[in-house]
Amino acid sequence: MNRLTRILFAILLSVITGCTTEFVPDSEMTGETLVVEGMITDQDRVNRIRLARSQPLGEMLNKKVPVTGAVVTVTDDDGTVTTLTESSPGTYCTDSVLFRGRVGASYSLRVLLGGREYETDFMEMKPVPPIDSLYYEKVMINDARDTMNIDEGARIYADALDKTGECRFYRWDYTETWEYRIPYAVTKRVCYITKRSDRILIKNTTPYSQAKVTRYPVTYITHETDRLKERYSILLRQYSLNEQEYNFWERVSDVSQEVGNLYDLTPSAIAGNIRSCTDRDETILGYFSVSAVTEKRLFIKDHFYGLPHFFSYCATDTLSGVLPSAGFETDYWVIEDYSDEIPPFWVITTYKECADCTTRGTSEMPSFWRDYRKDK
Repeated sequence: MNRLTRILFAILLSVITGCTTEFVPDSEMTGETLVVEGMITDQDRVNRIRLARSQPLGEMLNKKVPVTGAVVTVTDDDGTVTTLTESSPGTYCTDSVLFRGRVGASYSLRVLLGGREYETDFMEMKPVPPIDSLYYEKVMINDARDTMNIDEGARIYADALDKTGECRFYRWDYTETWEYRIPYAVTKRVCYITKRSDRILIKNTTPYSQAKVTRYPVTYITHETDRLKERYSILLRQYSLNEQEYNFWERVSDVSQEVGNLYDLTPSAIAGNIRSCTDRDETILGYFSVSAVTEKRLFIKDHFYGLPHFFSYCATDTLSGVLPSAGFETDYWVIEDYSDEIPPFWVITTYKECADCTTRGTSEMPSFWRDYRKDK
């Protein structure tokens, strides 16, 4: 469970608890609560709806139990019903061959579970303009005349414009991928790390004369991470929202940015769009989203001052003479081989991540990475 999911779940759960201290209140809502999360897009890919049960009041707030055996359907405004398949416990998926959302169409989610029925209103899939530009600028963190003391980071921005004026509310998320190299002559030396964003990125353009976004700050990359060491890539996804969903994400964002306890939120402050048809008093957490999507990718291959040597701790000892049997089943690994020296010796480490990059990422190069290299 990533950070955004934990924050969203904790905030949504506060709708039930409405308290700032750890105790079990005297409430009829002491049982598990249904949590529904998911999105339908116009992309040629699988759409996922996730169902889970929150823990009863007083239990761990960040723990959810997948809900299995439900009947989950999506209905469009033409009356076409698509039944989702449970691909893994609590995750229900569309078939990318048989289903694809259409801009201008409206969709409603329906869940049948243990004699209970849940649904949403029909949500229109609004068009979303392309991302005009995705770019970065270097940021001087620590200005100094001596380049040895300069620290630099990168701030990434996005621009967008909907000339039709239909998309007035935007949301973004992104996926980062960066190349990771171990500076030793080990077998598994080069890997690729991928992370999904956990931030809430939204913009309301209704106060302006145009549905225009200029220099929206997507993310900031500090010099303290190894993202900028070799090559970095970010895939930005842009979504169109209606006003109701924008207000939902705005409230979640406001609470997640508050200093202190996330449970300062009042019970009525965040409302999702899922309701119970069986029991009007039942609270259901989460939001069913319907959105068109556009994407843009940016690569960064540049020199940044101030990046630290991330492997300075690796060389923990030196062995000379006859090298004992070594491997990943032992507590040390060879990272430098000087067996051709007289006498022979080896530099070893007791940190596996210094000898095997797959402890952090994958050694398989992403397909888009290959395309970038061909272009260069």
